[in-house]
Amino acid sequence: MPALIEVRNGGSNGAGAVDSELLEGIMHKGLRAVLAQVEERDPHQPEFLAAVKEVALALQPVFEKRPEMLPVFGLMCEPERQIVFRVPWLDDVGNVRFNRGYRVQFSSAIGPYKGGLRFRSGLTLSVVKFLGFEQMFKNALTTLPMGAAKGGSDFDPKGKSDAEIQRFCQSFMTELYRHIGSVTDVPAGDIGVGGREIGFLFGQYKRITALHTGAITGKGMDYGGSHIRPEATGYGAVIFAKAVVEDEGGSLAGKRCIVTGSGNVAQYCAMKLLEEGAVVLALSDSLGYVYEAEGMSREQLEQVMEIKSSHDGRLAQYTSPTAQYTGDRRKPWELNVPVDMAFPCATQHELTLADAQNLVRNGCKYVFEGANMPCTNRAVEYFHSHGVVFGNGKAANAGGVAVSGLEMSQNRVGLQWSRPEVEARLEEIMRSIYATSKAAAQEYGTTLAAGANIAAFLKVGEAVLAQGAV
Repeated sequence: MPALIEVRNGGSNGAGAVDSELLEGIMHKGLRAVLAQVEERDPHQPEFLAAVKEVALALQPVFEKRPEMLPVFGLMCEPERQIVFRVPWLDDVGNVRFNRGYRVQFSSAIGPYKGGLRFRSGLTLSVVKFLGFEQMFKNALTTLPMGAAKGGSDFDPKGKSDAEIQRFCQSFMTELYRHIGSVTDVPAGDIGVGGREIGFLFGQYKRITALHTGAITGKGMDYGGSHIRPEATGYGAVIFAKAVVEDEGGSLAGKRCIVTGSGNVAQYCAMKLLEEGAVVLALSDSLGYVYEAEGMSREQLEQVMEIKSSHDGRLAQYTSPTAQYTGDRRKPWELNVPVDMAFPCATQHELTLADAQNLVRNGCKYVFEGANMPCTNRAVEYFHSHGVVFGNGKAANAGGVAVSGLEMSQNRVGLQWSRPEVEARLEEIMRSIYATSKAAAQEYGTTLAAGANIAAFLKVGEAVLAQGAV
């Protein structure tokens, strides 16, 4: 066995400290010390600390059984590399503008860094680190050889011209290119980074390096992309949900579902639910939501997709004689209607304890995270205490990065698989994630979500332990 890794950072060990929110519910003494060190290093990163706590709660029984893995967890909480840089660009008037760019390379233990780029106003290092930390576990569950990273900028594409977006993307890649590559770090899209932005980013990478490689995924089909990449995260969440329900002897047909968000993930989650015979009651955006009492039709969903094909499209533009639109930035979790399943597909921490309580009152039995950590820790605790089956984002929304990994494989061998072949591989991966998560949950006597965290941690942790202090 490799020598035990010991993590020290010169800070406190948590002994005698007054419990912070991070330490609430953590009973394992050694784990409390590790978390106290994490919080001491990054006290003003609430999103990152919340992500660490969610995993830590699940891993307590692992450290009782395998104490040698505790210092490994501490090491995994610190990214291998954090890159922050200025992104200057010219607007259409000729003014010099600038934003802040990020790339946090969290772990290369099981493969090259892999994870998306997010362009969104207000993006912070805390959010990028939280996303990268989540990505580390999610990528491990896919069984594909992918490490974890995340990045982006506080640049907001909304309200910008195509020319401004192109100039920003080229400036962003002019710095990022030196940190990425097909066997080093492979970014992809995320919120605010769709096919247009990926095209601009890849074009600049190719221009600078003179290399046409799989250094970015989410590319167009004409220049190295994969079938169903835009659909993959939403499809994957529904495939995971289907595996859970079928394992219980049921089906998705007739299930009344609330889906939040209206971007790629929400759109294709809703589309797949309709294909399975489920009833999609609502979709949302940052300004409000639309509710269809009898469920959305395919044609109505296509109208939403058309509206949202523009960065400036809003659900307030949706027209239907049967629709109810609610603005003021309200969310459909407030609806007082019978609900069987919830698919939060918008953004982090969108579903609070009060939202969870309302969903349970309305009969919700299943929650599957299509976004990255959209449920607060208190909401998740409430779901678990009330018997709601909860599929966390690391498991349920792994479809996107799974197909990104398949795109990497296609690029390496110089082939493009057919749509049915990619769909079959995605189905196999998502069902495998459910089976792996369930097996770990049964072994450690815990929930499905905790089982996903445990299985992913052990895969990455074993690799970290084997490779030593690197």
